[in-house]
Amino acid sequence: MSILGKNYPAIDLAGARVLITGAGRGIGRCTAELFASKGAEVAIADVDTAAAQTAAAALGAKAFELDVRNRGQWDRVVADFGRIDILVNNAGVMPAGAFLDEPDAVGHTTIDVNVWGLIHGMRAVAPGMVERGKGHIVNVASLAGKIPIAGLAVYNASKFAAVGLSAATRLEFEPYGVSVSTIMPSAVRTRLSSGLALGAGMPTVDPEDVAAAVVQTVRTRKAEVAVPNYLGPIDVALAAAPESAVRLIRRMFNGDRALHPSDETTRAAYEAQIRAIAVEDQD
Repeated sequence: MSILGKNYPAIDLAGARVLITGAGRGIGRCTAELFASKGAEVAIADVDTAAAQTAAAALGAKAFELDVRNRGQWDRVVADFGRIDILVNNAGVMPAGAFLDEPDAVGHTTIDVNVWGLIHGMRAVAPGMVERGKGHIVNVASLAGKIPIAGLAVYNASKFAAVGLSAATRLEFEPYGVSVSTIMPSAVRTRLSSGLALGAGMPTVDPEDVAAAVVQTVRTRKAEVAVPNYLGPIDVALAAAPESAVRLIRRMFNGDRALHPSDETTRAAYEAQIRAIAVEDQD
């Protein structure tokens, strides 16, 4: 036992078995590519079966259809893939717009995917890790899990929940040699942010940057990692600053940009996809 905390059993990426959700595109696919390049055996899971199969074919990986909201599908994927050394809970949705305008069904979908997706995944995978005394779980959250953003209220709620869930399960799993890391990117150039104004003072990263942070946690086992990492203490800084100063900073960096898409057509297309999923839930 280290005086700084538990020394988790090392995981060699060469030959490690990695399950990644939402891996058909974006952050998930980049993460799969990086793990595969290091010799890991990767399972690409996605609700979009065609995207999962395309990504898997390019990497020589296995593809699975997985709606992370469905615990039964989780259990089937875990049974089919077998031993899992590393779980990357990456699947997520990000509806944007005024809180009072968001349909209840969309809010439910956001919580179901972004929170229950993590819960189902850890409950399906962690028991095997605990039994073997070794494993690593990465929950891809967001800096929106630390910083409130106008226009992303329910998304904020889901990511705050993801950060808290990860921190608590890290404490529970640590005695069994299983680590939990939370990745908190700022704005990422993916489909989730499509149509929203990026840059202009807002730190913006690429999916490859997030993938690199995910893979690095297998070595460091850090509890929380911001991307870019210099934003790690931003929630503490904002909490310590006077509210008037925070308001000024938000105005300077266009803090309500999620309420006003820069490309309404592109954003509407993404929002329509989320609403379609929400409607399917009600049927």
